[in-house]
Amino acid sequence: MLCKKKHQELKPASPSPAEEDSQEGDENKIRGNWTNRMDFMLSVIGYAVGLGNVWRFPYLCYRNGGGAFLVPYLMMLCLAGFPLFIMEVGHGQFASKGCIGAWSIAPIFKGIGYSMCCVTILCCIYYNVIIGYTIFYFYSSFTTEVPWRTCNNTWNTESCMTSNFTEDATRPSAEFWNNMVLARSEGLHEMGPIRWQNLVCLIIAWIIVFVCISKGVKSSGKVVYFTATFPYVVLIILLIRGVTLPGSLQGILFYIRPDFSRLADANVWKDGAVQIFYSLGPAWGGLHTMASYNKFHNNFYRDSLILAGVNCGTSILAGFVIFSVIGFMAEDMQLPLANVTDNGPGLAFVAYPEALARMPIAPLWSVLFFFMLFTLGLDSQFVMMETVITAVCDELQSFFPRIFKFKTWITLITCFICFLLALPMVTNGGIYIFSLMETYSAGFSILTIGFVECVVIAYVYGSKRFLKDMKVMLGFQLNIYWRICWMLLSPAIITFIFIFWAITYTSLTYYEYTYPLWAECLGWLMIMAGVVFMPAYAIYYMIIYGKGTIQERFAQGLRPEESWGPALDKHRLEAGYPLLAPGDDLVSTKKVNGGSYEMVASVDTSVKVTEPV
Repeated sequence: MLCKKKHQELKPASPSPAEEDSQEGDENKIRGNWTNRMDFMLSVIGYAVGLGNVWRFPYLCYRNGGGAFLVPYLMMLCLAGFPLFIMEVGHGQFASKGCIGAWSIAPIFKGIGYSMCCVTILCCIYYNVIIGYTIFYFYSSFTTEVPWRTCNNTWNTESCMTSNFTEDATRPSAEFWNNMVLARSEGLHEMGPIRWQNLVCLIIAWIIVFVCISKGVKSSGKVVYFTATFPYVVLIILLIRGVTLPGSLQGILFYIRPDFSRLADANVWKDGAVQIFYSLGPAWGGLHTMASYNKFHNNFYRDSLILAGVNCGTSILAGFVIFSVIGFMAEDMQLPLANVTDNGPGLAFVAYPEALARMPIAPLWSVLFFFMLFTLGLDSQFVMMETVITAVCDELQSFFPRIFKFKTWITLITCFICFLLALPMVTNGGIYIFSLMETYSAGFSILTIGFVECVVIAYVYGSKRFLKDMKVMLGFQLNIYWRICWMLLSPAIITFIFIFWAITYTSLTYYEYTYPLWAECLGWLMIMAGVVFMPAYAIYYMIIYGKGTIQERFAQGLRPEESWGPALDKHRLEAGYPLLAPGDDLVSTKKVNGGSYEMVASVDTSVKVTEPV
């Protein structure tokens, strides 16, 4: 190889194909970028602010000491939620890769990305079933009187009552949910036929998801301008209407009245930590994916703090909305508040709809509420699907460089497969499968993934090194507090949840139905599916890619791949990373008089030389 004089043969390193014409529009011409920062912000808000903010957080507050629950919730936010959120957004933005490709930072741990995809795809399968339910309720609300207000329908039983409740009485909203929507069977042993109306709603849900994400972030980034903001309009409208109703004050006090004695219960702290993981969305892969489409110098730190704050504020706001109306219903029914409150889907599809049904102009409020739930669910589904599809495209790009040209077809195939896998959940026994997947598909797996990624970033790659990379993007050094969290506090909190979860584990039930042993084993298989990729890929890497002894192969897997670092040449130079050779030319990069230059040799292209900058 010959290196000639700078003014003759040495030349500035040529841009990669991804970098060409990056002065206007997208920086990365192959993957693309968000059109603007607001696309990213609204997409992450839509992803993080989901159905759980409306039906899970308010119930947890009520169950765990009202306003006192904010103490463990906010502490877990600062010690685990914020740190992991910032780490994942920074990691994805720096590498411009999805949740699999970003782990070239330590290739033996690439299984973390596969685990994220597995958990996310399991969630995608059942999440659209919920969106289908919101479509059905939305359609059913277009009447002069909502059908879950009275007991004179074909699906009602003799025990249905709208007032003067006895111990054996059932509410019309509960019968509409169980008998009309679900046609719930006795258990998993009695699955029954497919409910055609639920099937139609599921098909509609998947068609909408496909259309909105078919062009990637370019299409979904525009849809979220409506779907991410409309829920706030409805929440504010419902809050204003709710606080004007009789009994609303009692409901709000029931929600926020602090019982600090509950802080002595470890369950309260566990619930606070778990809610942070479900609410903010770390360890799912979605944050990596969304951030990977940011431009390199986007201030992700500022964005992360804003996004996490908005998410938590939305949860608290939703609690006021829910309990102001629940308080009205309790007074109208002359029942204690505890008797009309439910958790999970029961709160969204039984308790709150009945409260709305007792209000004047009930169909209007029902239409607004269920359309809000629909948009909340869609936003989260957009990002979860994009997480899986982006990861697939990133992985296949080295084999098929033009893979992103066929992203629409990959999206269609992925949506269709998820639709087929969700069909058992629209049968009479489908709610039992739904509950099984919701319980086991994510919780334990997400905590495991979060713990491992903290260890890899903080200890394998090195927290100092990671902070240095972040400084290149931000232009300033992140506070040492985040390093302490990544190295110590966040892993410690996750370990606490692990231990407590194992100690307090009980068999799964759905109201009065107890799941058989084989169903619980199926649930644990879902948990294993979410974590097995991490050790499995490590073994695969050492066998296929490693060289030398076992120790040498393992050490090799702990070092970043040559491709690790920013996607564009100008950013690689800025961060001190070697340029990647374009095409088949033999290219190595050296620094000469403070500048970076290529040295090209017309020799056997099977030889590859890499000299780090």
